[in-house]
Amino acid sequence: MRGILPIIPPRSIRKVPVHPDYRHYKDRNRVERTFGKLKQQRYISTRYEKTVLSFESFLTLAAAHLWLESFVNAV
Repeated sequence: MRGILPIIPPRSIRKVPVHPDYRHYKDRNRVERTFGKLKQQRYISTRYEKTVLSFESFLTLAAAHLWLESFVNAV
């Protein structure tokens, strides 16, 4: 066992109920949605850059773009 705690809630038919930390579940969901949005951008998903530094730079720019959109569209 790696010491990893379950985050996804178990099925309701489980005999021994496991109560995950829903705060971690919410954070995990937010991270997965962010990666999904980043993968929708073609330039990031196809990785045209030749060096790691340029890829990380474009990844940072894309993440900043998503972050700024949340402030601009929030009224």
